[in-house]
Amino acid sequence: MRLVIARCSVDYAGRLSAHLPSATRLLLIKADGSLSVHADDRAYKPLNWMSPPCTLKEGDGDVWTVTNKAGEQLIISIEEILHDSSHELGVDPGLIKDGVEAHLQELLADRMEVLGAGWTLIRREYPTPIGPVDILGRDGNGTTVAIEIKRRGEIDGVEQLTRYLELLNRDSLIAPVKGVFAAQEIKPQARVLATDRGIECAVLDYDALRGIQDDKLRLF
Repeated sequence: MRLVIARCSVDYAGRLSAHLPSATRLLLIKADGSLSVHADDRAYKPLNWMSPPCTLKEGDGDVWTVTNKAGEQLIISIEEILHDSSHELGVDPGLIKDGVEAHLQELLADRMEVLGAGWTLIRREYPTPIGPVDILGRDGNGTTVAIEIKRRGEIDGVEQLTRYLELLNRDSLIAPVKGVFAAQEIKPQARVLATDRGIECAVLDYDALRGIQDDKLRLF
């Protein structure tokens, strides 16, 4: 990972146009090729970013150009670099889920049929270069399905599953892979984002999966 603190301005050229005037910002360049621009607020959310696959070209005159596969560009005009360092983070062990999420994964893996007739398990914790997807399975039509499980489904979880799907669909042995975002509660904004990206949502009933109540899941 490369960390650059610089005084810069940023322009986005794509479906829309956006401009960030000159200011001191953190530029975060990850090993997956992504670049994000951060200010000293907004918690973890970047001011602008380019998701992989994309390429970074550091041109003459201290102008960086990041281009994605759609031809959209993030143009960063560097005025002064205050810090520039690179760090090898190694393979991340992934998020350690709390007890409820881990148990939901275990229960759903044992009862894939509650998602639909003919659904089967391929593997739990299926590895990807950015961490394991909770469950990889097949639906009743034989299509590969990646399932991400949360206790509370929010936008971050949809983004996480989206990144998994981008990588999994590059593997010709299992592609095409569709996604299911499963949680005990799914926030409306997360459901809208999932639907926009072609990801199905499943509301999980923890007691039902344990056989205490009606075992029907609501798959939308």
